[in-house]
Amino acid sequence: MSTVQALEVTVTAPVASFRNPLYAGVQVGLPCPPPATVGGLLAAAAGGWDAVDPGLRFAMAFHARGKGVDLETYHPLDATGKKADPTPREREFLADVTLTVWLVHDPDQRVVTDLDLWQRRLRRPVWPLRLGRSQDLVGVRTQLVELRPGPGRQGAAVLPAGVTGYGARLRLPTAVARDRSWTVWEDYRHHAAGTCEEQVPESTDWPEQTWVDKEGRAVVLLPPTHPIHAEERQP
Repeated sequence: MSTVQALEVTVTAPVASFRNPLYAGVQVGLPCPPPATVGGLLAAAAGGWDAVDPGLRFAMAFHARGKGVDLETYHPLDATGKKADPTPREREFLADVTLTVWLVHDPDQRVVTDLDLWQRRLRRPVWPLRLGRSQDLVGVRTQLVELRPGPGRQGAAVLPAGVTGYGARLRLPTAVARDRSWTVWEDYRHHAAGTCEEQVPESTDWPEQTWVDKEGRAVVLLPPTHPIHAEERQP
């Protein structure tokens, strides 16, 4: 069975927080970063979206070893757009988080990614790499790995909702226009505990290849996150 090359990117942070944009006026946290957030991290490494191939796609998994609630000061705007009085609000956060991103090179599946270029970018990013809030800096490790076609363990993978019926169903931003005027939303599945032993099959109704890494984890590409995909859908 033929294998393909991939760049495995491990991103770690002591604390991260991902606000659910579907809720206005309250701070509701997501159990994983939206694909748009991870795409933004890659764009920061490259020096901006202009340096990123609009067709770039990645697979991802995310796990947090703990969670909690603290207070954070918000600086809201009133109805006229002027600054209102600072307001303390509870904020949900995740602790000791690990994000794994796979960039895959598989010409047979029309997935062409310059892995060496991305490894250099992530080793020496143009802009500071953050996950969630601007103050949540991360650590990054990269390694070239091999993936093989076949079913894999779901674990903590973030997957398109059509691939699996296990895990929480989440409506997440996939691509956001550069002027923030339009967002592409997609449905995903994520098992926050990361212990889901269900096998993601090699062939499903979702028209994507399933790969598996040496640890048996399923690797499935998500839709592209480049802002151009949101800008093209604007009415």
